[in-house]
Amino acid sequence: MSYTTGMKRGFTFTEILIIIAILGILASIVTVSIPAVRAKQRNAQRATDTSLILHAIYQYALDNSNQLPTAITNATTTICRTSATSCRGAIDLGVLTQNQKYIVAIPTDPLSTSTVSTGYSIMKNAVGRVTISAPSAEAGSTILITR
Repeated sequence: MSYTTGMKRGFTFTEILIIIAILGILASIVTVSIPAVRAKQRNAQRATDTSLILHAIYQYALDNSNQLPTAITNATTTICRTSATSCRGAIDLGVLTQNQKYIVAIPTDPLSTSTVSTGYSIMKNAVGRVTISAPSAEAGSTILITR
């Protein structure tokens, strides 16, 4: 024989606390992983940008008797923004953006706030090989490309 009481079944206080604890743990895992994912995305953009700049430089060299833009030196120097009015200590690669022939604009680092620097660096070694680097790479990454 079964008895029915007028009580409705529901969640106990303990069950509700367990659910809240599980949701809190999941939320903290998601919150911690989001910055790491964004850092990876920015590093991927930096890798693309360095490759794009280097490709434009060598396209320029192919069209100019294998001569690199004269602004590139043997010292590691930051690259000037396309929109900068004065490059003050940064290398001006404006020859690449003239008439948008080799590149529309010099890309900038995703976190760069400078009005002069792109956040990327350039240098050529003694034998004329050019290296573009992204010194602001995150999560312990090193981003540089040499050709």
